[in-house]
Amino acid sequence: MKKMTYVAAFALAMGLAACGGGQKKQAAEPAAEETPATPVYTVVENPQVDLSQFKVDKDGYIVLFDGTSLEGWRGYGKQHVPGRWVVEDGCLKFCGTGEGEGQRGDGGDIIFAHKFKNFELLFDWKVSKGGNSGCFYLAQEVTTEKDGKVNYEPIYISAPEYQLLDNVNHPDAKLGKDNNRQSASLYDMIPAVPQNQKPFGEWNEGKVMVFKGTVVHGQNGKNVVEYHLWTQQWTDMLQASKFSQAKWPLAYELLNNCGGEKHEGYIGFQDHGDDIWIRNVRIKVMD
Repeated sequence: MKKMTYVAAFALAMGLAACGGGQKKQAAEPAAEETPATPVYTVVENPQVDLSQFKVDKDGYIVLFDGTSLEGWRGYGKQHVPGRWVVEDGCLKFCGTGEGEGQRGDGGDIIFAHKFKNFELLFDWKVSKGGNSGCFYLAQEVTTEKDGKVNYEPIYISAPEYQLLDNVNHPDAKLGKDNNRQSASLYDMIPAVPQNQKPFGEWNEGKVMVFKGTVVHGQNGKNVVEYHLWTQQWTDMLQASKFSQAKWPLAYELLNNCGGEKHEGYIGFQDHGDDIWIRNVRIKVMD
């Protein structure tokens, strides 16, 4: 297991270049009391699965979940699939605890153990009444150390999130700004427009396309979000969100350069304590 350790200088992220391949420029250093320091963190590099061992469908998409096997999947920060993720009736199901983001020992987020750079991801999903989850992309496995103990930071501080939510019955749909926490939105940043989600218990079609920094979210046949990573637009959106430099300096640092130097990362699904079903997970690599 290979590790890369970073000591992030808190002022550097503000000078992120629009097309700089993750490079940063030195900005004027603000007063120390105005900007919290970013903690020391480690990006853990674990072995990746061989994509050539997975089926390719008639449309050229690699099948990441075929409805029968969890091959290629594991828990975030784990070497096994957490017990609450199961295969049921051809679906990848999270068996909810009803405890929100508690993520008990037999739960936790799940990732496919291969990093992707430019791709189109397709999947079907549905949630229980009042259900909440998310689809992450360009995720890294990040640890910090405190009092001699190493802990994994949550996946969402390194990865943009495609929100999976029951818009009618979950209170998060009414939080954030301008509906930017509703289904298919870029969580806490850009609302999905049009908002064409189907009700809880019904299947929705999800899509995430990432190509050279341009990102598109699709829902039920419509493109509903578009934005551009590693640009001033992206930095400004982070600053206006819960992941701002002042509120959460580690998340700001990681998300400002999400995907790391290679601009690639894991795809994952969230344990938010609620039942969720996922099927037909397919990806087309566009490198």
